[in-house]
Amino acid sequence: MIILDNLEQFKVVYRDGRKWNRCVEAIENIGNLRDGIMYSIGDSLVYMIEDGIAKNTETFVGNRRYFDIHYYLEGRETVEVASKSELENVQAYSDETDREHLNGNGQIQQLCEGQVAVFDNTKAYKFHGDNRVRKVVLKVTIEDGYFLNK
Repeated sequence: MIILDNLEQFKVVYRDGRKWNRCVEAIENIGNLRDGIMYSIGDSLVYMIEDGIAKNTETFVGNRRYFDIHYYLEGRETVEVASKSELENVQAYSDETDREHLNGNGQIQQLCEGQVAVFDNTKAYKFHGDNRVRKVVLKVTIEDGYFLNK
């Protein structure tokens, strides 16, 4: 997991590439969004605003086809992150959900208002569900370009 202190830092670090620019476009569009509704930009990005206390999950969740990016608008939450290679698989990967579930222990991090967290697909994470948080959750394809069939 990469933690950036603010959106401006995200814009500097991830300035190259259409999918990263679309992340910024999505975040800058939050004034036009309704909570809990999934939106998309092109075929490489879906996003939504989540508001509330994250579900405290017992297993880690990992992805393969998408990066998760969380931009914190309000509040703070605790997340535990680990390399998937150091965890035990307890539910096989599903291509339909782009998720696999794993057990083990990871490193605990606090994420808070203003920060941007990038969860790459070599890691798995779980939220401890300890505080209310409002954030933009983006799912960005790992492919550099676009799907060939679109």
